[in-house]
Amino acid sequence: MTRLLTTAEVARRLDVQPATVYAYVSRGLLTNVGGRRASRFAQDEVDRLVRRGREGRRPSGAIERIHTGITLLTEDGPAYRGWPVAQLLDRPVEAVAYLLWTGSLGGGEPFGAPAELVDVAARAAGALPASARLVDRLRVAVAAASAVDPLRHDLDPAAVVRRAETILALAVDALARTASHPGDADGGSLAARLWPALAGRRATPEQERLLNAVLIVLADHDLAVSTLAARVAASARANPYAVVSAGLGALDGPQHGAASTLAHRFLAEALTDPVAALAERLRTGSPIPGFGHRVYRNRDPRTALVLDRLADGPVRAAVEAVAAPLAGRPGGFPNVDLALAAVVHAHGLRPDAGEAIFAVARTAGWIAHALEEYAEPGLRFRAEGVYTGPVPDGGRVATLR
Repeated sequence: MTRLLTTAEVARRLDVQPATVYAYVSRGLLTNVGGRRASRFAQDEVDRLVRRGREGRRPSGAIERIHTGITLLTEDGPAYRGWPVAQLLDRPVEAVAYLLWTGSLGGGEPFGAPAELVDVAARAAGALPASARLVDRLRVAVAAASAVDPLRHDLDPAAVVRRAETILALAVDALARTASHPGDADGGSLAARLWPALAGRRATPEQERLLNAVLIVLADHDLAVSTLAARVAASARANPYAVVSAGLGALDGPQHGAASTLAHRFLAEALTDPVAALAERLRTGSPIPGFGHRVYRNRDPRTALVLDRLADGPVRAAVEAVAAPLAGRPGGFPNVDLALAAVVHAHGLRPDAGEAIFAVARTAGWIAHALEEYAEPGLRFRAEGVYTGPVPDGGRVATLR
């Protein structure tokens, strides 16, 4: 049963005078369930009135919509700065990163990082136990490099772009140094240098092109939760390394960055028996990994952009086998997490490779959003909590100004 509150308690919760409480009763906003001799009010009803009042007055710093010129989500896939992503897949991911950061396609030259930063990042990442995931190593590498970069707080746009190149370069190089064949990672494109960390071997030209395209597809997706976290950090004028660390923190969950690992496990079962793998999820009522999306309703256009670059074989056949029975139902379409898992299976990459690909790709997008946010007033994000706990006797509710 709900707790009953006295008139004085209600007045404190609503931050009004007792007479106003009775005015609310006369207007039908509150119900006196105690009668004239001892007025009493149901706490649930009072709390609902509190929420209505607070939701109706937003603090001056609250932001309902974030204006961004980076990514438009369309039925055919993301468009970066007006460029449909499908038209960018054969360009170097380095060039597309520049498009996200500056609005103009770069030349595609390889990104580099100072040797001392890479050394520190690689040693820190390599100190983790063998069981550590690639994303764990990436998180440590970025934090370690930040600690030894004395100019990390330079937020001039040109300096941020240079630091973005550095972060991406040291991230893939630090990961590659922990791979089975670290020497294969020296020089070349980001895709070529990242592949040894995912596979323990050098990429073929076809594999380099595939990974390059996947990195581009995943580079940004408007205000996904990790991107929002990165923008909040940037609004506090956190440096670019800290912005990336904020994004990596939000990424590390089964409903976002780790979703491809769940899809990888499901696809492993489907490769053995697709009907049994699907039937088990339907029997238990469990969500089917790699299907549906919070933004898209009928299809995830990024899925085809990735799968179309995979050769026909058992992996694509397994994806089609589990997708066919679900077609047409709500959320019954494969998303980019399943496509990413298919890439991992098709090329024998580490089971957690999908998470690392996602994180490296999205780093480019996080920096683009940080650049936008640095140009906005600082600390502009101030959500208002709707307090539902007890109020101390004699306490008054502060009004945000």
